[in-house]
Amino acid sequence: MAIAEPYIAPPIGRRFSGATRRFFAGSSIRNHLALGAVGLVVVVTILAPWIAPHDPKLPVGNPLMGPGTHFWLGTDEIGRDVFSRVLIGMRSSWWGAVIVIASGVIFGGLIGLVAGAAGGIVDTLLMRFTDSFLALPGTILAVALVAAIGPSYAHTLFAVSIVWWPLYTRIVRAEVRKLRASPHLEAARLAGAGRVRLAMRHLLPGAVPSTIVAASLDVSALVLVLAGLSFLGLGAPAPAPELGAMSARGVTYIFESWWVPIMPAAGVFLLAMMANFGGDALRDRIRDR
Repeated sequence: MAIAEPYIAPPIGRRFSGATRRFFAGSSIRNHLALGAVGLVVVVTILAPWIAPHDPKLPVGNPLMGPGTHFWLGTDEIGRDVFSRVLIGMRSSWWGAVIVIASGVIFGGLIGLVAGAAGGIVDTLLMRFTDSFLALPGTILAVALVAAIGPSYAHTLFAVSIVWWPLYTRIVRAEVRKLRASPHLEAARLAGAGRVRLAMRHLLPGAVPSTIVAASLDVSALVLVLAGLSFLGLGAPAPAPELGAMSARGVTYIFESWWVPIMPAAGVFLLAMMANFGGDALRDRIRDR
């Protein structure tokens, strides 16, 4: 009778290289380019204070100078470098959206996990609490909150975070309720696993892929919402370089100095487009696994 040889796990480096090959084999060139573009946006926004050639808050040239070799995107109405201001504005918009999504995933995901795992009256109460936020228009509620507590960048992020978490609650709850009836969860329950262990070890990991996809696709929407609030004057006060506020102040110069309002708007469009492409690529990647 032959004796089976013990299994020896491959070296760590070989396991990682195999995972890398499977990743690139399962994705299209479009997805590679999209994820690479998102990675470039992340790097540029992190290094923006060092990449910006001028101080974004101080005049460095004559007012309303056109794009050229010295000022790549021209100067605004008081002589500040538009390229530096757009770069810093893209940084605040991108990472502001990431902060809002992270808070929504943590808070909303926790409520969804508890509601889906507990069921019964706990589920009912938590979901009615969530529905009370969904019943109100999120953007209008955020505008009202910022107007009530005063315009600033931190207040804008806080107000948007208040109205953004219910989506993740519903996603996590739906995934958890679907996983509760799976055979492996029943086996873990029969083996003596408690509710906390079942929720953290078996239910929560199953909800992660759908939550990641929803969060990645939400970045573009949040960039637009934050830019819209800034356009309405509910963001950081001047001279803070916020894309929406820059476009709003530059509208009066659109015919004679088009770059003043158009370049910040182009920065918003670029961020939203890159976030959408990256979200689509990530969704395809997770779906193909």
